[in-house]
Order: sequence, then C-alpha cells, then structure tokens
Amino acid sequence: MAQVAGALAAAGLRDFTTDAAQRAAYSSDGSLFRIVPTAVVFPADEAEVAAALSVARVLEVPITSRGAGTTLAGNAIGPGIVLDFSRHMTAVREILPEERAAWVEPGVVHAELQARARAHGLRFGPDPSTHTRCTIGGMIGNNACGPRAMGYGRTVDNVLALRVMLLDGTIVDLDGAADADLFPRLHALVGENLGTIRTELGHFSRQVSGYALENLLPEHGFDLRKAFVGSEGTWGVILAAKMRLVADPAHVTTVVLGYPDMPSAADDVPVLRRFPVTACEGMDRRMVDRLIDTKGPDAVPPMPAGDGWMIVELASDDAAALAAQAEELVAAAAAGDSMILGLGDAEPIWKIRADGAGLVSRTPDGRDAHAGWEDSAVPPERLGDYLRELMALLEEHGLWALPYGHFGDGCLHMRVDFPLDEDGGRQAMRDFMFAAADLVARYGGSVSGEHGDGRARGELLPRMYSPAAIALFAAVKHLFDPRNLLNPGIMVDPDPLDAGIRVALARPGDLLPVRPAGLGYGFAHDQGDFTTAVHRCTGVGKCRADSAATGGVMCPSYQATRDELHSTRGRARVLQEMVSGDLVDTDWRAPEVHEALDLCLSCKACDSECPTGTDMAAYKAEVLHQAYKGRLRPMDHYVLGWLPWLSRVGAPLAPLANLTERLPVLGRLAKKVAGIDARRRIPAFTRTTFTRWFGRRSDGAGRLVAGGRQEEGAGAAAAGTGAATRATDGSGATGVTQRTREVVLFADTWSNFFAPRVLAAAVRVLLDAGVDVRVIPSTECCGLTWISTGQLDLAKQVMGSAVEALDATGDVPIIGVEPSCTATLRDETGKLLGTSAAARVAARTRTLAEYLLDIGYPAPDLSDLTAVVQPHCHHSAVMGFAADRELLARTGITTRVLGGCCGLAGNFGVVEGHYETSEAVGELALLPAVREAPAEAIVLADGYSCRTQLADLSDRKGVHLAELLAWRLPAPSPENSISEGS
Repeated sequence: MAQVAGALAAAGLRDFTTDAAQRAAYSSDGSLFRIVPTAVVFPADEAEVAAALSVARVLEVPITSRGAGTTLAGNAIGPGIVLDFSRHMTAVREILPEERAAWVEPGVVHAELQARARAHGLRFGPDPSTHTRCTIGGMIGNNACGPRAMGYGRTVDNVLALRVMLLDGTIVDLDGAADADLFPRLHALVGENLGTIRTELGHFSRQVSGYALENLLPEHGFDLRKAFVGSEGTWGVILAAKMRLVADPAHVTTVVLGYPDMPSAADDVPVLRRFPVTACEGMDRRMVDRLIDTKGPDAVPPMPAGDGWMIVELASDDAAALAAQAEELVAAAAAGDSMILGLGDAEPIWKIRADGAGLVSRTPDGRDAHAGWEDSAVPPERLGDYLRELMALLEEHGLWALPYGHFGDGCLHMRVDFPLDEDGGRQAMRDFMFAAADLVARYGGSVSGEHGDGRARGELLPRMYSPAAIALFAAVKHLFDPRNLLNPGIMVDPDPLDAGIRVALARPGDLLPVRPAGLGYGFAHDQGDFTTAVHRCTGVGKCRADSAATGGVMCPSYQATRDELHSTRGRARVLQEMVSGDLVDTDWRAPEVHEALDLCLSCKACDSECPTGTDMAAYKAEVLHQAYKGRLRPMDHYVLGWLPWLSRVGAPLAPLANLTERLPVLGRLAKKVAGIDARRRIPAFTRTTFTRWFGRRSDGAGRLVAGGRQEEGAGAAAAGTGAATRATDGSGATGVTQRTREVVLFADTWSNFFAPRVLAAAVRVLLDAGVDVRVIPSTECCGLTWISTGQLDLAKQVMGSAVEALDATGDVPIIGVEPSCTATLRDETGKLLGTSAAARVAARTRTLAEYLLDIGYPAPDLSDLTAVVQPHCHHSAVMGFAADRELLARTGITTRVLGGCCGLAGNFGVVEGHYETSEAVGELALLPAVREAPAEAIVLADGYSCRTQLADLSDRKGVHLAELLAWRLPAPSPENSISEGS
C-alpha cells in the first residue's frame, strides 16, 4: 500500500487516498461483495487517468473504474486501484441541440445530464431506477437499461462516440467508423469466430451477459463503439462519451393493470408489446405491502385490485391518439382491473417502482434478501412460463424472493433470502444460482439482463454459452488486457460467485452484541443486534442522490463534501468493517469509525429516505454510547448533551448567563471550554420562560380555556359536544370555535427557554380555533440531546420522565411545535423505552399542522404573502411535511419549499470542527434561496436549529408556522405578550 501511494504521488496524482476508513467505504458497491482496494484515486483529467494506469502497469496492480458504485454485480470494486470518476470528471462538456447529442465525462450523474438536456427540450433516453445518482460512465460499463428502454433503447443504443484509454495509455476515439483498421488482430479474431457469434450472441435485447461481440459482425460494420458498451471496465477506461438525446413526447399516460398474480401479468406481455409503449413494468403486491409496513397506508396511492400489477407507459405528441391507445390497451389486456393516470398522478407509483431494490431487500419476517440472481432475462414471450418455473425452483430450494422488473423486455428483478449468515449458506446460494442459470439458459435467456455479470454471475457464463464462446471472450479480453489488470476476476477467468461475500464475513452478535447493554436502540427490526443492523445497508446508494433534485434530505454531509465516506452507505461500510474485525478494529473506539461518523448530522433522513431503512443516526448514537460508556467524554457531550438540564439552572439567571455573548472575552473562553466553535453565537436565555408565562395565565389545572371558560374545566372538554363560542383569553385571539376540544401543548426545551414566542403563538392559534390548551406543570425534555451524544442510559431516564408526565394527561392530543422534539416523542420513545406508555404518547403526538387539519381549522387568508419554507430534517423524516404543505396551501401563501438540511442539525454545527461543513450544507439550499428571495418574503422555519443557522449565517430571521398563523390575529395586550432575551 505504501509503495502504491508513493508511486501515485510521484506520478503527479493530486487526489488519492489509502486511508483505512476511505478504503472501507470503497470495499463494496451495491452488491454482496467485499474487496478492499489498495488505493482510491479521484482523477481530475485524462492526464491523471494515464498516470494511474502507468502506476498500475509498473507495479502490476489491478485497476477498476467506478462511478456511483450502484452496480449490483460487484463490478465497481477491486483489490488494487479504484478510479472514482464521480468527484472531478463530472462535466457535461457540451450540449449539441442541433445534433441532439451531448458530450459528457464519465462521472456525470444521469440526472445532471437530464437537467442540462431538459433546458433544450431534450432528454437522455435510458433511465435506470438509480438515475438520481448513477453515472453515465457506469451505465456504459454495464449497458444499463431501465424501465423506459422499450421506448428509448438501452445505453448501447444511445452511444454515438466514445473516447477510451487503453491499458498502455493509448487514447482511441470510437465512433463506429473504420474501427477495424485500428484493431486488426481483433478484426481477424472475429472473422475466425463468425459462426459462434451469430449463433450465440445478440438474440434478444436484454441478452447482456458476456461481451457484445455481435456488434463486431461484418453486417454491423465492426462497431467497436457498441461492443465496448457492457465490457464492464475490462477492455479500457472511458474518458468521455457522446450520447444521443431525444425529444420528450408532449403527452404521457400511465395505465396500471391489476392481475391475480405476477405470472399472469407476465403472460400478458406479448399483448401489451403490440402497443407503442415506452415502459412496461411488473410490480408485486408484496412490494407495496412492504412500503405500507414501513411507512403506513398513506405512503401508497390507490391501485387496481390484484396481487400483481403491470405499469404501462404510453407517450405521444397527439393527446387524442394517446387517450385512444390507452383505452384500447386496457380492452386488449387480460387484467381484472385497471386505472389510467396522467403524468402527475402516476408519479407516486413510479416512485414505488424506483425504490424496488430497497423495498425487497427484507422478507416479511425480517430476514435479509440479497442480490445475486438479480436481473435474469428471457425473450418476453416466454416470461410467464419462466417465472412460474423460477418460483417453483425457489420453493424447491426453500428460498423466498419477490419478482418485479422490466416485464415488457423480459427482464426480471428479484432478491433472494440466501441464508448467508448461516453455516452452509454460501453453498445454498451456489446450488440455487447454478440451477437457475440452467433454467434461464433452457428458455434461451440471459443470466443478466442489464446489470452485467460482474462477480455475481461471471462463473455462470459456461451454463449459458458454449466452450467456444467462453474461449472467444477470453481471447478478446487478452487482446485488450494481456496482463489482466483491468477489473480482473469478472467475466473472464471469474472469481467464484460466492467468494468475498460481505454478509457471510460476520455473524450476528458474534463480535459486538448490543443486547447485553439493554438498549438495542434503533434495531427493533434487527433483533437488537448491531451486526445485523449495519448490514441492512445493501448499497442502493440513494444517499448519494442530489437532494436539490430529489427534494429529500439524505445525506447532508455527503451533499456538501461529495465524499463517499460521508454518505450513509460509506459510513455503513466502515461499520461493517468494524464488525468483521479486518480492516477496522473490532472496537467501538476504532478511529476509522469515529472518522466516518464525525460528520453525520443525525438528520434521520436515511431512516425514511433510504429504501432499506438504514438508520445511521441510531447507529451513531449506539457507537457513541458504547465507546464512552464508563469513560470521560468530550466536553461538548456534557455541555450540549446536558443543555436541557443546564437551561433549567441557567434560565433563572438569564441576565448573568447571557453575558457570555455580550462580553467577547468571556464568550470566547466559554466556547473554548465547552467545545463550541468560536464563530457560533451562544443563544440568549429568555427573560420569561413559556411555562412561567403560561402558569400565570392558566387555571388551577394548568389550562387555558377557549372563550374564558375556566369554570367549566375538564368537564366541558370531556362532554364530546358543545355550542360554538368566541375564544378570548385577553390575548386578543378571536374566532368562532367548538368549545369541546382540548390539547396538551408540549413545552420543549428550546421553545421554553429560548423561543417562548413560538409556544405563545401556538396558544393563540389553538385558542382561536376553540381548543383548550394544557401544559404539564413539570419541565420535561424529550431526551434528544442525550441521544445525539450517545448518552442513552440518561436519555432513557429523561425520556421516561417525559413520557410518564405526558401519559398521565389522558388521551387528548399532544401538540409539539419543535420538530426534533415532536419527532422524538413520535419515534425514539418507542425505540428506546419500548413501553406501552411510550406507544400511547407516540400515538397521541401531533404536529400543529396535523392537528389543525384534523379539526378543520379555517386557515387565515395569507394570499398576499410569500415564503421560503425550510422543513426541519426530523420533521420530514419522521412526520413528513404533507400536512404543512396542505395547511400552507389553504392559507393561499405563495411558497417555495426547500429540500435539504439547514446544516446546523442540533449540536452538530455548533461543535468545533464542524463549522465549515455546517455552512457548506446551508449553502446547498437554504442560504441561496434566502438570498434570492425578495426582502419582504417570510422565511418559514419551524426548527430552532434552522432559525439559529439562518440568524448566524444571514441577515434574515426565521418565523415558525404558529407565528405565521397568528399573523392576522389581533395583537396580544402587553400583559399577555411574552418577551425574549435578558
């Protein structure tokens, strides 16, 4: 490793690493396999690619090209140098609208090319489900297809030219013309094997296994450009590509057809292919059931009756013709039920299909399902019978799988519950894979239909091809790579398909059992076992998607750094190395682990946005808990982790406590001692806490009653009905209301001690809506700061006290105004406490928007206002933002709702060493949007962290939803207002 590092530096490579944590992050891709690289190189240009190849030749070190690492076949990992093109060689060099083409570098993300092309009314045709993060270079390497290959072709059908560097450093430009003159030995070899190529290769569109040598036939013009596509980095390195662009049709319609089962759906493929469809996708009911189990019934749109569906897309520039075709297709299909949807209405269904690989990675009873027999394909007219036999074969082997995929092209996706964590599991996998390969070959099919062979299926090629074809593949590989340095171990002379399987390297609970700690935080679906939990990440790579494009949050630090180590997947890989006890020490205090977790913002987006539910915030909390158990912690854990308790002590001394910000010398000293970045402001304690303010105005039961009905107390609230009344508590709030409603308003630490105006505004809005408001007399905390710093024993105590107090308030809704605290009550309480009281409190906890929608709140008219809206990460991850969107829409306010994190994320952006990353995350969405917004625009940010980040890094102030809704209410009288600061 030192020799390689020295040679790379001497060769002039500017960006490379041999760091153990980074190598761990690159030890896998989206596949089952684990191969630790010697070094990872991030080339900036063609000269640096040449330099890396020169080092590989001199030191006889293998070299593997990599884009986003979303491949499921294991062809983006290798034991030597990994060339990651996704950091620097990411330019769309040129859009050529007249030619309908684009020149791109290999690291360009598919979605970026689409965005650039869209500005010219064009698009790149193929769109894999990973289109938000996969790179064009990777798509060329695997000959990726995606659901719309029926309309736009495979990647190979859309490559106009390639610029390639061969192993010896030679650069060749391939455009389909005169390639035979450049490669006379290859031309001769093809001529000697015409019979083998014509009889065995290129029989149907999804036959992508092996090399695509059919493109080198004389009748195809010896098109080496197309033959290069799908060679999986074993012939050379892609430097640039000219890709075909197409015009989007004016109108798109999706027909959803319901069938009694998936084989019945597959039987209908020949009928559906008669129509000019752009996509024809099969989806199993169990995939939808999985989504319902994890995210609830609201996550799934209405679907036709059936246990299997075909999602069929038709497109045309003629709206009337398109409508007629859709009706004709429904009439011709053998489906039992159907729906015809417009573009927007179909989007939620397509999203379910896009997340398929993650949704089917767990069996209904919680076992892992793995890639391997992932994307087999047969001629489409034989798909139904093949699927029946394949499902019977699974049953014969005692295995489970859920089929879905590109049924219109005869390509079938599935993940299989190979028992890889058990004795004999690898052999069980081998037995099934070889039997399945024999089956697909009998149907004239391919062991891979779009992901390539890689390490997963290279050993199976002799079951599909003759010895002559296998020998031809080897001969071609030898011409391009005589020293076998380009991505060795796949396709030609492949490694065994069960070699280096990541999951098989560590058995659950063997090395780092969590259960004895009595916590098992966040691992309810993993039998409380940390090893099982971290292997939940299968490498789908959605954490690498641009949050600005997806509207999501995951993963903020990766968005800022573009460093694989700081993606959810990269961190999971390091944790997997820790439990394997190989590259990283089997120790909760391993430096590589803490390096990987340091920039995790604990935003919880991965818990909901990752299709596999990889909850890195929970893993980080567990690691910190175990690492510092019985030991001294960093000072910020004590200061920021214990801040709710310190606030109780400091609030009565607000004028004194607030001197730290008024006196610079004292402030710098306090921040230094506390581990707080000197550039951060210390929040000022309020002069009057909300609980104190509320206590002065409430009745003896800690209640403010709508309409001044203090004498009616709880009896009226429990009556169930009541006359309309005018609410007034002296605050100036008025409105026609129902007097029978009551809520408990949770006075969280941040709002109570630092922003009581938010809680006071919520009181005004609720009273105006005719809702009685109660506040528990004790000052309680949800425990989040102790969770985020890994002090889980204390978190359980603090949380338990809050749950006990809230549970004692009856069965009325609990309203939270601070999203992080509301999310903790809704989610973390059940994970950490696991009690019936915690479950009851979680079920009762609502956001302000959710509750107001529930009671039919007549939203105020705010149609003359505009707002930039920054949803809190925990709000989006745990509660979802749909209720807030709906409530804001009812007010008529013009909004721009942002995706992404503000960057402060509780204590993250405050701690020394995080400021730059925190600011960079803020610059992804929030800060640019605020700068672009007109001066009169409101910045709506419910999260205290979000408002603090805004105040620290801009000249704008954030407003809470409660304050916005109270905007048009009469101003409270001075004695009923609440002031902040000392």
